[in-house]
Amino acid sequence: MAIEIQKPLRRRREPFKKTLAIRIVPRIILAVMSLVYITPLYWMVATSLKGSQELTAFPPTLFPHTFVWKNYIDALEYIPFIRYFLNSLILTTGATIGAVISNSLIAYGFSRIEWKGREVLFYVAIATMFIPFPVTLVALFDIFAKMHWINTYLPLIVPTFFGQAFYMFLIRQFLMGVPKELSDAARIDGANEFMTFFKVIIPLMKPAIAVVAIFAAVNAWNDFLTPLIYLQTQAMYPLSIGLQFFRAEHTVAFSLLMAASTMVVIPVIVLFLFFQRFFVEGITMGAVKG
Repeated sequence: MAIEIQKPLRRRREPFKKTLAIRIVPRIILAVMSLVYITPLYWMVATSLKGSQELTAFPPTLFPHTFVWKNYIDALEYIPFIRYFLNSLILTTGATIGAVISNSLIAYGFSRIEWKGREVLFYVAIATMFIPFPVTLVALFDIFAKMHWINTYLPLIVPTFFGQAFYMFLIRQFLMGVPKELSDAARIDGANEFMTFFKVIIPLMKPAIAVVAIFAAVNAWNDFLTPLIYLQTQAMYPLSIGLQFFRAEHTVAFSLLMAASTMVVIPVIVLFLFFQRFFVEGITMGAVKG
């Protein structure tokens, strides 16, 4: 009789342990990690809404007692925010367009067109991801200086039109999962490679293109080192350098600096929210089918 009672108890414990291991524990870990990543963002926003007296309070307040929305208006005058914002917008738009066009074409050639040495050249291109940027920094600067591109946006935008190994890899992995029968059917109907690419493949590549566009836009928007190297005029600085420049040259008003930083982060968050569905779909489909 005791054995018959113990069996149902074991059966009840096993599903509970399985549920705990598969559903509950991972969600707790994700919630804790989310709080860790959100904490700096929350502190930045909270600081941007504090007054000057509350900023000097010790211990610091976790939540603003009074919301000073005027900090955001003053931040636009504290630094040439609009000028820096337009500069960042120009760089981000150019880099994103270049990344989408070039990597889509290159990935199409590496995945849908059969030619001798394709796999070897693809692996060589992927190997360039392991070359640190400082290794090529001096050579690139010398090349752009001889082309008289220093202190222009050309060194920051033009290279994106020649492809980037990581973005190329993402799109290629996505295209490897697209049936080749679609391309064959288009060729039978009389379409050449460009017609097949633009009319058949491009509509199917929207999730992968969205992923590359988000990555390229965020990298260009947050890029600090490359503009610092090639730009020498303050009026041409993007936001990433402009904020640091005024922090070093002027007396720091942390509430205004945090307000300006919040306005820098908002476009990235909005971009991700708008393209979140395509981003997740592109990442998962490329991972599963590649």
